Amino acid sequence: MEPITLYLVDDHAVVRAGLRAVFEAAAGFTVVGEAGTVAEALAGLTLLRPDVAVVDGRLPDGSGVDVCRHAHAHCPGTRTLVLTSYDDDEALLASVLAGAAGYLLKQIRGTDLVEAVRTVAAGGSLVDEAAVAQVRRRLRDPLAQDPRLADLSPQERRVLSLVADGLTNRQIGAQLHLAEKTVKNYVSKVLAKLGLSSRTQAAVFTTSLSGRGRDGGS
Repeated sequence: MEPITLYLVDDHAVVRAGLRAVFEAAAGFTVVGEAGTVAEALAGLTLLRPDVAVVDGRLPDGSGVDVCRHAHAHCPGTRTLVLTSYDDDEALLASVLAGAAGYLLKQIRGTDLVEAVRTVAAGGSLVDEAAVAQVRRRLRDPLAQDPRLADLSPQERRVLSLVADGLTNRQIGAQLHLAEKTVKNYVSKVLAKLGLSSRTQAAVFTTSLSGRGRDGGS
């Protein structure tokens, strides 16, 4: 069988070296590249198209969510796995909505990480899809009463949901049968109405809806 190709993204060289050592000691893996920033990761993933990218949750020029979203949109053969020091529900859901196949803490044992990557490479998922489904249902329900969505039309809610799923404007247009320029206008209006400045913030925003549902809005 062909080895699983890996790309390592972490801003600490010592962490990347440790990860490389773990996978080089295991059978069936080849590390094809590394990056320490979002910018480096986007260029490397586009060029190398690895089977799996192991991505740090926080990077100097952005986050693992940015990397996951890029891979999901532009590198369909690459699966992403977020490996972070922070146990954060919002970051977890934002990562999944951006296309990540898993979200793990760095305290994980090397052998467990190896098995997790094998699972992801084989098409498996390490995330709680029920929690993600709850967020998506709330966004796609035209009767949703969350006050932060009150100013959004049903179409704008659908666009927000697809942005959070990591789709590009072109992909959203194809799904909703809209011109790419029209989708761009919708995205700009949604961000403005919600007081957000980026697609990443829109993905993170959606995770707060699930948190509000769990705690009763307190």
